[in-house]
Amino acid sequence: MYRYPVPLVEGRFVKRYKRFLADMRLPDGRIVTAHTTNTGSLKSCLVPGAPVLLTPHNDPKRKTAFTWESIRIGDTWVGVNTSVPNKLIFNALKQKLIPGLEHLDRVRAEVKQGRSRLDILLENDEEKMWLEIKNVTYREGDAALFPDAPTARGLKHLEELINLRRQGFRAGMVYVIGRTDVAYFAPARHIDTAYTQMLRIALDAGVEIFPLMAAYDRTGVRITKKLPYEI
Repeated sequence: MYRYPVPLVEGRFVKRYKRFLADMRLPDGRIVTAHTTNTGSLKSCLVPGAPVLLTPHNDPKRKTAFTWESIRIGDTWVGVNTSVPNKLIFNALKQKLIPGLEHLDRVRAEVKQGRSRLDILLENDEEKMWLEIKNVTYREGDAALFPDAPTARGLKHLEELINLRRQGFRAGMVYVIGRTDVAYFAPARHIDTAYTQMLRIALDAGVEIFPLMAAYDRTGVRITKKLPYEI
């Protein structure tokens, strides 16, 4: 479980622009600009008038007074803030809540490895495992798809995990599926063919896949279950 450090502010989505900015309408009618940490397209999530949740900030040095956390699409909140899944997974690993990883009792975040800085290093006295975490928001039908835009950075992370497997370490991709209206995970072949191909190579090399559904609400987010995947 990850809990937001401050109460969130409700609003309505107006529009997204300049990649990192989005306009929101507050209940009093004011239009405010929120910082958007998500660098993807947010395909299937940008619905004008949809409810949103925002973290307020009082720091005068910030250019925006809010950070966009989630948007409600149909009956589910969709997690937009890409920093939240890392905190969620870090907490879950500390609490030994992810099956198959409970015996790895030392958890470190943001560890440099090769050309990359990977999200998590898990270890005990006998074993090391590297994890990369991705936030998944895109839905088509019953499928949660990643990525929602071509990702050279994601490709580099897969290559790094493959290299680690070839060195004898465990390595895994954690896809935090930040919505509850899907049944399985798959790569978005029609958006990034290279990523899909590299993910298949990673699986063949022994990289493990953890598609974890996460339920968001006004107080925080929690992992609900592991989903099947089709690669």
